[in-house]
Amino acid sequence: MKKTAVWTAIILGLCGCGGSNPNVDTHAASPDAGVPIQGEPMAAHSDVTLTSTAPGVTPFISTVNLSGLGLASVQSVAYTIAPMPGSVSKPVHVSFSNSALTSRGYLSADASSLALPVFGLYAGYANNVRLALTFLDGSVQTLPLSITTAAYTDPNGVYDHPVIVKARSPGSALGFDFFVMKSNLGTPVIVDTDAVLRWVAQGVSSSISSILTANGFEIGNQSSLMTYRLELDGSLSTTALSSSSLLSFNHNLDPGPQGYLAEMATAANTGSTVTEFTPAAGFIQTWDFAQLLTNYMQSQGDDASAFVRPAADWFHANGAAYDPSDNSLIVSSRENFLMKVDYDTGAIIWILGDPTKYWYTFPSLRAKALQLTGNGLYPIGQHAPSILSNGQLMIINDGQGSLNQPAGEPAGQTRSYTAVSVYSIDAAAGTATQTWEFDYNQSLFSPICGSAYEAPAGASVLVDFATADNDTTARLVGVDANQNVIFDFQFPTGGCNSAWNAVPINLDNLLF
Repeated sequence: MKKTAVWTAIILGLCGCGGSNPNVDTHAASPDAGVPIQGEPMAAHSDVTLTSTAPGVTPFISTVNLSGLGLASVQSVAYTIAPMPGSVSKPVHVSFSNSALTSRGYLSADASSLALPVFGLYAGYANNVRLALTFLDGSVQTLPLSITTAAYTDPNGVYDHPVIVKARSPGSALGFDFFVMKSNLGTPVIVDTDAVLRWVAQGVSSSISSILTANGFEIGNQSSLMTYRLELDGSLSTTALSSSSLLSFNHNLDPGPQGYLAEMATAANTGSTVTEFTPAAGFIQTWDFAQLLTNYMQSQGDDASAFVRPAADWFHANGAAYDPSDNSLIVSSRENFLMKVDYDTGAIIWILGDPTKYWYTFPSLRAKALQLTGNGLYPIGQHAPSILSNGQLMIINDGQGSLNQPAGEPAGQTRSYTAVSVYSIDAAAGTATQTWEFDYNQSLFSPICGSAYEAPAGASVLVDFATADNDTTARLVGVDANQNVIFDFQFPTGGCNSAWNAVPINLDNLLF
């Protein structure tokens, strides 16, 4: 017999397979409904038992402690949190591989005990949770338990006070069941599509500059070069970056080819620098758009100093998207336009923006402008550029004209409503065609901040009207591919504080 087979036999022997145990539920947990699935091989006679549960840093997080020699043969562990009665959102379902349990320190070195984090719980509720342990032989042991959590009162008086303008209907088709709001009041906040708060943590005062990545949050500090790693189990770590010119993070974090794209404040200019960084590698690439535009405009005979005005918030970068199709960066300048540049050289590829603004008066910039074909909206005061699964470009088209142009120069149009715009770009022809628009019957105006992102599964969009109703409410709206509003939730806000940006997430099938 080969050594691997011998070790497998020993490990499975530790599991104790071969008998029956009346105290063990022998059916696997369903990720969709949290109910048994018939026909799974059952892990008979396993000695893995639940020893205790302990609350986490907030009521939405708990630790479930398991023990038993059978843990040495566990291939993966999953848990499912059953929805509340009347809920339309899917159950939270999270699965950890053995390697993830080991690398994160949840599984003890001798594999005799497991401290499993369970997050996404309802606060102030007896949560019905089902654990499913899959062993190396493919058998499954399930352990049902109840986790009763403490009530939660949001100290900001925001996230536990939703107003449901339109509730999600049973059976409604939507490509996501959970979303995260990036908050200026604390950590990111996860809410389900029933408007129920499902996760918030502690230790971070603002999560404006944040991104969900590798099943946790990377967060940049708004007043320094400190970055935070906030795991969904509530644990927090920090990394201090260093730079001779960069001062702090502002606005969003977006995915880049190697790390995260970030808008940065500098001593020279607070809003015209974008970087790519990782906490481990530091700052990988930096684009100084004041210098890039100065070099380009002067090479074309324009007076760049009339446009690039470091003392003013003349650019106001608020988001970036990496386009892998041509190794380029699309940057949103709220004051001016969307601009695509070569990732390596910073060379301008095209500009898309309102031609009635000040920037269009410069021949060098006008030469790079795309013409909008057919009916559609030019980007005005836009935020949250992203590349869709079909390769097209999506923004939330806020509609607020420029706020910081020189006296007497054109600020461009200001619309009375905010929309979502999707564009197909033909760079060779110099054209942009709007292929999809959602304007909610022109009923909401969110002049600054906000976002619109495609669901992980596609075919639906989460729209964040972050500063609706004169900066008093954040409206989170789920829209299907046919522009049907599936839900509409309203949270109180002051400016962009409550939900400056919001992203659909996949908490119903999260894999570690």
